[in-house]
Amino acid sequence: MKKKLFRITAYILLTFSTLSIKADEGMWIPMLLEQLNQKDMQNLGMKITAEDIYSINHSSLKDAILLFGGGCTAEIVSNQGLILTNHHCGYSNIQSHSSLDHDYLTNGFWARNFNEELTNPGLTATLLIRMEDVTTKVLAAVNKNMNEIQREEAIDKICKIIEKEAVAGTHYKASIKPFYYGNQYYLFVTEVFKDIRLVGAPPSNIGKFGGDTDNWMWPRHTGDFSVFRIYVGKDNKPADYSPENIPYQPKKHLEISLKGAEKNDFTFVFGYPGRTQQYLTSFAVDLLSNYDNPTRIKMRDKRLEIIGNDINSDKLIRIQYSAKYASIANGWKKWIGENRGINRLQAISKKQSFEKQFQEWIEKDENRNKEYGGLLTEFDRTYKELKPYTMGSVYFSEAGLAPEIIRFAWGFKKLVDQSKDTKLKPEDIQNLADQYKKGLAGYFKNYNVNTDKKIFAELMKIYFEDCDKAFQPKEFEQIKTKYKNDFKKFAEEVYSKSFFSTNEKITDFLNNYKAKDYKKLEKDPAYRLAISIYTNYIDNIQNQLISLSDKTDSLYRVYVKAIMDMQPEKRFYPDANSTLRVAYGKVNDYFPRDAVQYKHYTTIEGIMQKEDPNIYDYVVEPKLKSLYKSKDYGRYANKSGEMPVAFIGTNHTTGGNSGSPVLNANGQLIGINFDRNWEGTMSDVIYDPDQCRNITLDIRYCLFIIDKFAGADNLIKEMTIKD
Repeated sequence: MKKKLFRITAYILLTFSTLSIKADEGMWIPMLLEQLNQKDMQNLGMKITAEDIYSINHSSLKDAILLFGGGCTAEIVSNQGLILTNHHCGYSNIQSHSSLDHDYLTNGFWARNFNEELTNPGLTATLLIRMEDVTTKVLAAVNKNMNEIQREEAIDKICKIIEKEAVAGTHYKASIKPFYYGNQYYLFVTEVFKDIRLVGAPPSNIGKFGGDTDNWMWPRHTGDFSVFRIYVGKDNKPADYSPENIPYQPKKHLEISLKGAEKNDFTFVFGYPGRTQQYLTSFAVDLLSNYDNPTRIKMRDKRLEIIGNDINSDKLIRIQYSAKYASIANGWKKWIGENRGINRLQAISKKQSFEKQFQEWIEKDENRNKEYGGLLTEFDRTYKELKPYTMGSVYFSEAGLAPEIIRFAWGFKKLVDQSKDTKLKPEDIQNLADQYKKGLAGYFKNYNVNTDKKIFAELMKIYFEDCDKAFQPKEFEQIKTKYKNDFKKFAEEVYSKSFFSTNEKITDFLNNYKAKDYKKLEKDPAYRLAISIYTNYIDNIQNQLISLSDKTDSLYRVYVKAIMDMQPEKRFYPDANSTLRVAYGKVNDYFPRDAVQYKHYTTIEGIMQKEDPNIYDYVVEPKLKSLYKSKDYGRYANKSGEMPVAFIGTNHTTGGNSGSPVLNANGQLIGINFDRNWEGTMSDVIYDPDQCRNITLDIRYCLFIIDKFAGADNLIKEMTIKD
């Protein structure tokens, strides 16, 4: 399989010292639920069957679950293709439609009919048609005499053949993904919808209430949802945007229950968790928690400080940078919580303890010793070699690429390269320049040169002072000689002289562009620095990272097989890899620290308690306050007359589960997953059943906002709502 280079991140979801998986831990393959999980789920309270969740013979819950965009989950909630996901998953699309005249971020947006729904070029929603275990077919193409390169080439070749055969004569797409580091392979056949329209979104003071202060935190009072719709051709199949397209008619849409969730109720999450790595060694955890995370946190501290100050001082900058700020802050805060959890639970020492047991198990058998004897030693050596390249990559991504002008300028390399090609005609070059011009308005709509200049000065300073000199771009040599380590002066010259700092300058340049003008681009200070930063990464870091990452993947394939042999009675679940999974558990409270207990749900009362008109993130919408004062909750109040907002449970989730449906024992929608509690963010690293909780928007609050706050009863009427 073609490998993708991910940042080196160590995740351990198991301590390995126990031989059984707790009921609320794990992200399980839907097609294997009947074999592995159905009895356990029903013992916990589930009233439906595994076939009701995943089936290829009849419609099932899987037919209502979508991969939204590239990294969230959504669910179909009507027979007209209406879908729900998180506000933060739809945030960039909401932001793209926003301006000072139509500020949908601040004021919200609600389409009252199909004609008012807004198009989102490039946004897709992917539906799983079926999955299949193709391990035998794939591994039949390899043998023990192959080296790793030959093995990968053989697997890649057979996977392409299987994928092509799986969708021949259809409009479906197919992909094969490795599980357990290539010990198993699964085929996924999918349908990709390409016309997804924005239907509704609450104001940010509801959809992002609490802002980044409350992000990852419990108690939570955020109405984190947005509403979209799938459009298709008249044959009900995916189609590119057209005004002639019609709402999608799904095989299945979710029923919604207004009964809510009580403590100890069974729930399950059905979605697309992004990426975990549960089997990595103590060497990897050390790299993550002691080097990788702290360095990223430091650099994002500075970016967030700069953007935060500018957002608070200028309304236009808030519109331009809110989505960017949220994206930067999300990882930053998660890594802080993750490191605290790793340290609190002594994850590295637990891994080391297991590795000692593992080595003892190996040495008890001569054959095992021959096969696995040097495995941990090789891991140690490889991670020591990997560390400097990992850190070079961290500085490249978090500092070198932090200023937008660098990424923007790098994008013009194609124009430079083709301008040098004497075989191309002048009209070809002009056509390419015109293509660049088409993207300028969208880029500069969300760009502030002064904000970016501040980020440039601060992050280039960190890059220069902290990064190993062997992994710094050559262009940095002038910082000492020409700029005397004055990074503000460095930034001022780059931005004042570069074509890429303003829309006007780059537009004027492209309007009269000729092939010979590539020389002007090559002299541009931002372009020159961008080329130096990227070239340094490609030449000095990237290839070594790929090679060493391939090496660790090969080691882990053997390692995972070995620990499964060592613990044959354990029920193993695979790492998350953006494929459809089921996690299940119960609604429950928790004790985050001594003498503190958090209830399992929050109400609108907490919103009013947090209200602060002087802090943007804690401003309460006047209409919401009015509904609260009159207790006008309609049929969405709980049995005690409270308006519930969110609840927590023990379902095992990670990134990508944002927007996932949280379902009750009958398979009915009761909430939308949107976060984890901060004390449990190490669930990507080590699972703690006492602390790890998934935070869910209560569907009753979602419907209350749509109905009573927005008055969008046209949407309520579409849904199948059960009292």
